[in-house]
Amino acid sequence: MTIQQLYEKIGGNYEQAVRVMKKDKLIDKYVRKLKDSDAGEQLAWAGEAMDAAKLFESAHAMKGVCANLGLDALAIAADEITEEFRSGNSRKLTDAEVREKVEALLTRLRNTVKGIEEYEAGV
Repeated sequence: MTIQQLYEKIGGNYEQAVRVMKKDKLIDKYVRKLKDSDAGEQLAWAGEAMDAAKLFESAHAMKGVCANLGLDALAIAADEITEEFRSGNSRKLTDAEVREKVEALLTRLRNTVKGIEEYEAGV
């Protein structure tokens, strides 16, 4: 599987990743780092604790990484959480709705990681 085929499989925006990273080698490097990142664990913990600062911080970091990698669906889902907890913004969602959004983001992240693992295994 090529990096472009991985992007097709996981619903990523390969063209965006190329615009930012310029080379497949760099895209490959950072996609693999996403798989090994603890960002999902941090987000899960923050969502369970409803720690507003940690929710903002972990979702904001995930949004940036995913946007640069052309993982638009992940970036958009992370952005929704980021904006919910951005300083100065009023909360619009209940805690239960936030937890649902966190879980949906984590499910999408797990599916992306599964695709990356298959890419690494040469499936």
